[in-house]
Amino acid sequence: MVRDDDIDDIGGGRVARRRLTNPWWLRATIALIFLTALATIWTTNAWLTARFSENTRVRSELRLALYTGNLMSELQRNSVVPLLLARDPSLIEALNENDFSTTSARLMTAQKEIGAASIRLLDASGRVVGSTDRYQIGTNSVAAPFYVEALRSRDTVFTVSELDSGAHEFAYSRAIVSDGKTLGVIVVGADLTRLERSWAGISDAVAVTDSEGTIILATEPRWRGLTLPEALAVRSAPSAIQRAFQVTADWTSTMADAYVQGRAVMQSEARVPFRGWQMISFTAYSSVRERVNAILALQIMGFAILLAGTFWLLSRRARIQSQAYMRESADLRALNARLTREIAERERVQKELRVAEQTMQQSSKLAALGEMSAGVSHELNQPLAAMKTYLAGARLLLQRARPEEALSSFQRIDDLIDRMGAITRQLKSYARKGGEAFEPVDLRAAVSSALTMMEPQLRTRPIRVTRQVPRERVMVMADRIRLEQVLINLLRNAVDAVKDRRDSSIEITVEAGAHAYVSVRDNGPGVSDLEKLFEPFWTTKKPGEGTGLGLAISSTIVADLGGRLTAHNETEGGAVFRVELPLHRPGQPRQALAAE
Repeated sequence: MVRDDDIDDIGGGRVARRRLTNPWWLRATIALIFLTALATIWTTNAWLTARFSENTRVRSELRLALYTGNLMSELQRNSVVPLLLARDPSLIEALNENDFSTTSARLMTAQKEIGAASIRLLDASGRVVGSTDRYQIGTNSVAAPFYVEALRSRDTVFTVSELDSGAHEFAYSRAIVSDGKTLGVIVVGADLTRLERSWAGISDAVAVTDSEGTIILATEPRWRGLTLPEALAVRSAPSAIQRAFQVTADWTSTMADAYVQGRAVMQSEARVPFRGWQMISFTAYSSVRERVNAILALQIMGFAILLAGTFWLLSRRARIQSQAYMRESADLRALNARLTREIAERERVQKELRVAEQTMQQSSKLAALGEMSAGVSHELNQPLAAMKTYLAGARLLLQRARPEEALSSFQRIDDLIDRMGAITRQLKSYARKGGEAFEPVDLRAAVSSALTMMEPQLRTRPIRVTRQVPRERVMVMADRIRLEQVLINLLRNAVDAVKDRRDSSIEITVEAGAHAYVSVRDNGPGVSDLEKLFEPFWTTKKPGEGTGLGLAISSTIVADLGGRLTAHNETEGGAVFRVELPLHRPGQPRQALAAE
């Protein structure tokens, strides 16, 4: 739309320059729509908020009446129980004869029939001689209010006692009198916490105060034992900030009765016809606001549609910008595709690296088997030679008609075959590849298996091996084969470290504390460079004696198991390698050691 024309002189010529502006009626229409929308929304919000708030208050008062009736019903149901039990002949006879062998069973039966929280029988000295809770038998409650008040009144009394946990115990008690003599006190606990749990299933906060204004029942555990003003002041640190924001957020609501944890609430009260008790509920305005906001949203949507048609007239520049954004979006999609290809390539490389690491671990394991092959051959040759001798003796005994003695030789041959089978099974189990077959493993059994595999090498040298393990099992969640590979690598390094010492010794210790620990200590010369110890291909051995991969692979395996492998030198000489793994606790999810 052309509002006016400006004429400029440029280089002796006249150039017309048009200036486009929005018409005045369009701007006036937009302003009128905004003002109408604000007035309509404000009026609707005020009227609906007042109406829905009143409905919410009526429902809250009806709910309080229902809760009050349930509370009185529970109290009245338990109030007659002490009178009935105080006249029970079996309880009076037990107190007279001081025989309480069947008293607790009788009380448990009564508890199931009545539905009370607990029932206790106290003798004249205040000692609990029978109870539905066997842990209370033998305790003395001579100073408890329910005992003292029952002896004073000789009638059924109601007492409220605060427990160490902050909760309250509600109990009816009555003295048991026979022939004018007080024999004891029967105490029946009322299960009012059950009502608390049922109240907690709604969005309202409910509290019950006694005649002194102290909260004895509440859906908020932190309120118990406090007065109502103190309870409303209890809130977490961020609640003060939330309350400051609440003042701004509730500018369209009516004045709040109170604030609970920084939230505006509606307070309703009802009198409980029992000892001056009072029940109070706090209902959040969130339900009111949700219903009001639903209607306001429809109004706003209507005005938004109206404004959308108006603003469409001003959307030409937005269309041009949209085209530019589409071009930029195409560039971003191309960049995203390139990044996706790079991520896929990196995942493929990581997968190949993982396979290479597993292959390297298996190669290290087979190298260890190669070194132990001579010792294993010796272990197998000895039983074979003995078997040959026993067979020759058995043949001779059979020729001389002595079959019983020949059977003894055959039994010894069978034992030797079992021993050879155990050796070969251990080798086959160790030689197979380890995977992710995590299972509960006893560290003591893993150490024993590793020592069995290393036994041929240990026998060829004068090495004193000391093993210290606890009597109880030390369970970890691990791959048994890979864990044994770590222990064998540590034992091989220890054997190599002490080969030049006359008093060679290796000490293996299994401990259980916050975590599970396995330590391998030798009295060798120690480690010269601890910082490079777990780096691949770094070794202190002579060329041809080691590849420098054993400790690097062991460190990787322990890290995969959720633990860590460390090493340090002892002050008196020698090196200590320590494996630390999370303890396996049934029912607890497996976590990495670093996360703990």
